[in-house]
Amino acid sequence: MPVRPASASVPSPGLTADRFRKRLNESDTLLWNIERDPTLRTTIVAVAVFDRVPDWDRLRDRLLDVSAAIPRLRQRVVAAPMRLANPHWIDDDRFDVDYHLRRAVVPPPGDLDAVLAMAAPMAMAAFDKERPLWEFTLVEGLTGGRAALIEKMHHSVTDGVGGMLLARAIVDDVRNPRRRAASRREGAVVPVPSTSSSRGPSPYLTSIADAMVENARVALSSARLGAAIPRWTASALRDPVHTAAAAVRGVRSVGRMLRPAGAPLSPAMRGRGMSRRLEAFDVSLPEMLAAAHAAGATLNDAFLAAVAEGMRRYHVRHGVTAESLRVTMPVNLRRDDDPVGNNRFTPVRFALPITDEAPVDQMHRLGEIARRWRREPAVPLSDIIAGALNRLPVVATTSLFGTMLKGVDLVATNVPGLTGRAYLAGAEAIAHYAFPPPSGAACGIAFLSHRDRGCVGITIDTAAVHDPDVLRDCVHDGFRAVLAAGSQ
Repeated sequence: MPVRPASASVPSPGLTADRFRKRLNESDTLLWNIERDPTLRTTIVAVAVFDRVPDWDRLRDRLLDVSAAIPRLRQRVVAAPMRLANPHWIDDDRFDVDYHLRRAVVPPPGDLDAVLAMAAPMAMAAFDKERPLWEFTLVEGLTGGRAALIEKMHHSVTDGVGGMLLARAIVDDVRNPRRRAASRREGAVVPVPSTSSSRGPSPYLTSIADAMVENARVALSSARLGAAIPRWTASALRDPVHTAAAAVRGVRSVGRMLRPAGAPLSPAMRGRGMSRRLEAFDVSLPEMLAAAHAAGATLNDAFLAAVAEGMRRYHVRHGVTAESLRVTMPVNLRRDDDPVGNNRFTPVRFALPITDEAPVDQMHRLGEIARRWRREPAVPLSDIIAGALNRLPVVATTSLFGTMLKGVDLVATNVPGLTGRAYLAGAEAIAHYAFPPPSGAACGIAFLSHRDRGCVGITIDTAAVHDPDVLRDCVHDGFRAVLAAGSQ
């Protein structure tokens, strides 16, 4: 069920303090650790476009209120002593909203491309890890009196679906909601109760104690898992062939998930670097849905078909042939009772065919490939696998992930966005683009629905793609081909 934007008075339903765990889970920790290699940075960037300029004072007040209600927006990451446990979140007693909320004016010609040119360096710039891991920049001066908000957040805070839950807590469902009582608006620097108070036990000892509690919890979970062994043994005695086959499938599935990727499959997108270019365009969401339904497929099937067709055209433009590209696609594992402030997804890698075939056939073929990978036995074990990798030295984990990710050609993700009207400080959001971190790939392509728009955001590694505008046009043509198939 789509969730409507929250009203101005409270965050979205379910976004309470107890929905945010104190310690990073295994997937969060892995995303935090692999940034030892800067090309693997996992910064999420999004750009919302508004019909007018949001009122600055109201915007600032809104973020003060929401950050007071959502712990993660006023917390920073602290490593556990001697890596006895995963890093944890502590309140930042020097939280300064004016550091996290910035203001800028877009240069001429004042269009979306000019905003994306401003956002591109932000997509690769590292966070100050002594502060909460988010930055918003209000961009004024767009043509027609419009404005944009560049939203930057570290992936260890949450995933794409969790990020949309946070977005719903920030926006209003009416342009000018009833005035709210002031909460913590007295100054730019807002005091927050800190977990590192000088009273009581030292923070170092407290952290060790917390780590011991966390390890005891993990041990208890392992014991509970061990309690299932007799049931597994009984099953093996009843049906040894089937049980052994299932175990072999599981081991092979984990091997496929962790297998080094080697070199990229694309002969046209080979290099990897530190600079980014952002591109975006929209398509009609009703027409995308109609194309998918006409083919008896899903929206995600249509999205993958459009990406495959776009990448095929890009390689044709370069006069090279590639039968398939290696793709990373996140699989959402989030349940209703999962904490919002954690990652609940697992990335799967597979070969995406980019052969010349009808869009309807592409939808069926690619949809089946994606569904088969979602059913991989290793997918539900992603947090356990991440936990095992986190026990390795950070340099070893980073090196392993480098071999897995730098041979990937592209990241593709489809995230459900806002379905109703959304306002922020009196301005209506008319479009919302997400730009996924390539994390070692040549580019990342995200499809984010926003009311009746399908907003496509592309993050490009300019060392891999020397003509980003050509790549954007080819991907756009791929979407047009899928829409045309639906209209026929």
